[in-house]
Parts: sequence; structure tokens; C-alpha cells
Amino acid sequence: MIIDEILAYNRQFVAEKKYEPYRTSKYPNKKIAILTCMDTRLVELLPAALGLRNGDVKIIKNAGGVVTNPFGSVIRSLLVAIIELGVEEIMVIGHTDCGVQHIDSEQMIQHMKARGISQESIDLMKYCGIDFQRWLAGFDTVEQSVTDTVDTIRNHPLMPKDVRIGGYVIDTETGALTTVCQA
Repeated sequence: MIIDEILAYNRQFVAEKKYEPYRTSKYPNKKIAILTCMDTRLVELLPAALGLRNGDVKIIKNAGGVVTNPFGSVIRSLLVAIIELGVEEIMVIGHTDCGVQHIDSEQMIQHMKARGISQESIDLMKYCGIDFQRWLAGFDTVEQSVTDTVDTIRNHPLMPKDVRIGGYVIDTETGALTTVCQA
């Protein structure tokens, strides 16, 4: 039902041309990409706290704002942003009170089963090489997660060495940014 409400709103949004103030190009004005968490508190807080407007930056979001696979979608997105769209700097921004912190992969597998995912499907994923302990793992501290993510990006064999990469933690209450790794 919520999807229907969203679709109805979208039709009205387009009909009333409310999109016009958001027009911009695919090239980021500030030549920065941000890797951050998908946390709902960051949707408006992060851009507001950093003074960003539509078109300023490329924002890549996932659970925890981490790189779980050095050849997965996060690195791919960053490389496209750098090589094809002119990005020169990357900010990795974790946040306080992250839901991924302390996630336990075994507990998550149990929750999957409770939602109807079969043991057969889980076993198939394991057989195909998915390491659930690593893939579904959380982290102990946001600061260490940000540091590890920055290190993974900096040391990636396809990452140009002239790209500045820094790590930060944003407070989900105040929007205050703390530097974890200098760019």
C-alpha cells in the first residue's frame, strides 16, 4: 500500500513540474563521492550537515557504509565516479548508533529462516562460496569500520593514487563530523 501512495505522489510531482529545482548534470559539482550508510536518519541530515545540494556529490549507500567485496558494487561505483564522472575525492562516512554494529551472522541466519528462507537456500549459498560469517558480519566500532573501509579503497589495485580518501563519523543527533582518517 505504501508503494501505491508513493506512485500516486510521483504522478502528481511530475504533473506539477516539482522536479524543476532539482535539475542538474550527472557530473558532481564538488567532484566528491561519499560512501555512507543507508540509515534513514542520514537521508536529509547528512547533506544538510555538510552543506550539500542536489548535484554536488555522488552518494553511495549500503548497510554500514562498508566495502564487503573488493570487486563488488561499491568499488565499481567509486571507480565509475572517478574515471567517468570526474570525482577527485572520497569521503567514507560512518555514523553513531549504527544498526550494523555488532550484527551476528548466525543470528541473522536464524532470522532469515524465521522469515521463510529455507536451509536448502542457505546451504546453496554456502556451497557457491558465500562466507556468511564475513558477508553478514557487523563490526565492533564505527571508527574501526571506517578505517578498514578507507584502507580497502586506498589499497585497491584499480584506485588511482591521486584520489584523496578520508574517513569520518557523523553524529546522528547533531550532524557533527569527526575525522577518523585524514584525506
